[in-house]
Amino acid sequence: MYDREAAVWYADKWWDGRNPQYPSFDVDCTNFISQCLRAGGAPMHGIPVRDRGWWITNSNWSFSWSVAHSLRWYLGSSTRGLTAYPVQSAEELQLGDVILYDFQGDGRFDHSTIVTAKDGSSPLVNAHTYDVQRRSWDYKDSYAYRPNAKYIFFRINDEFS
Repeated sequence: MYDREAAVWYADKWWDGRNPQYPSFDVDCTNFISQCLRAGGAPMHGIPVRDRGWWITNSNWSFSWSVAHSLRWYLGSSTRGLTAYPVQSAEELQLGDVILYDFQGDGRFDHSTIVTAKDGSSPLVNAHTYDVQRRSWDYKDSYAYRPNAKYIFFRINDEFS
């Protein structure tokens, strides 16, 4: 069972720091989101094949653990372990759900965040790389934002297979 509260607690604890139990990357957003999902109880699978599953060991990890575009495809197609499904709008997301960002609108997703609070029905998110806590989900105030930005909103399934 996905523990949304534990995932959010982790996101709030580590939003501006790095957990020494995990590697840290220059572009750390997806690694951070994966840590949050793992803290919520998401099961790993696929070890040791880097382009399959979602996992991390002491010295190796899947692409989906650490690369936003790979996490986008993993969440969009996984049928075991950590699974999710897309929803149409940010307002449909719950705490502990994930947003993937394609700031250039070119089909390559380059950022990921986790929903940690709501401002009315609008999600607020935490993220790494440029560390943020409870930022507006749309990033319209970010230097990375472009008018043609695309988003995918993933609801994490509460039950794991």
